[in-house]
Amino acid sequence: MSRRPAALLAATTLVLLAGCATTIPTTVGPAATDPVCADVVLSTPDELSGLARTDTNAQATTAWGQPEAAIILRCGVQPLGPTTDRCVTVESADGTSIDWVVTQGDTDSNEGDATFTTYGRVPAVEVLVPASVRKEHSTSMLIDLGPAIAKTQKQRSCL
Repeated sequence: MSRRPAALLAATTLVLLAGCATTIPTTVGPAATDPVCADVVLSTPDELSGLARTDTNAQATTAWGQPEAAIILRCGVQPLGPTTDRCVTVESADGTSIDWVVTQGDTDSNEGDATFTTYGRVPAVEVLVPASVRKEHSTSMLIDLGPAIAKTQKQRSCL
């Protein structure tokens, strides 16, 4: 085989493989253009709860896992006001403390989808965890996100 057809075959193979890459569809938050969101997303781990990072189609977002079962992080979502929803403080090994409000799902039985939204931080960050992931992985993944989320400004705390 001459060099030209071999190079063409290699280029075609790369294009076809690139077309197989998965992208997780999600929506952009209203404050996604906040420069802090770029720092947050770039500081998140390449792997979360054993799931590899996956591309998303929206600014200030990232995901881990497969399209049908992915953990999705969205920065720049609407900050939460006072709430009666469950608010928990998660502390990382480095001492970073992040408050999260659980707005969906049954946290005790790990059934149903769960949404964790930072409380008292600007810009606000949301982590969506589908039921299928919650059945296999604990929400201790929030500990691993602490250093990235700490790049946001803390204004209030859970009581």
